[in-house]
Amino acid sequence: MSNKVLHEAKIRDKIIRIVHGDITEENVDAIVNAANEYLKHGGGVAGAIVRKGGYEIQEESDKIGYVPTGSAAITGAGKLPAKFVIHAVGPVWKGGKSQEDEKLQSAVLSSLKIAHERKLRSISFPAISAGIFGFPKERCAKILIETAVKFLEENPHTSIEEIRFCLFDEPTLNAFVEEFKQKFQKS
Repeated sequence: MSNKVLHEAKIRDKIIRIVHGDITEENVDAIVNAANEYLKHGGGVAGAIVRKGGYEIQEESDKIGYVPTGSAAITGAGKLPAKFVIHAVGPVWKGGKSQEDEKLQSAVLSSLKIAHERKLRSISFPAISAGIFGFPKERCAKILIETAVKFLEENPHTSIEEIRFCLFDEPTLNAFVEEFKQKFQKS
């Protein structure tokens, strides 16, 4: 299955896209991995990235070591079409009482800052924390999209030209599509 752009919106000369597909097939400068603090890429998106990209992604991650929740780190992308993998550590959902929203926002912002510092032009995010970490999908979609828009509005001279949200399963995709429509298709 090839990845398919479903929706897009412009922020000045930049673009945000909602994509249905497999993030490991994204042909962008960097894909974002939904990682845990120890960068042990076993299950979910992280496991798929290492399986398809090669074990060198895990080896590079092991050299980095511990990354606190709300932060991110960068490695090469092995055999993947992307040039880099940015490992964003999102929060485990604990009912919303442990600053999960702020930590998720921080993980997205950390990823965008790394891409900006490396002068990357395109980045693709999965639904960080919405899988095995249990973050509510609608809430995840709102935070990721709002954080991306805010970053582009506040950094008009960033090298980042395109921010993609690549979603695989229907419920998560639908949550992002709904949030996107609410944000950009106000009639």
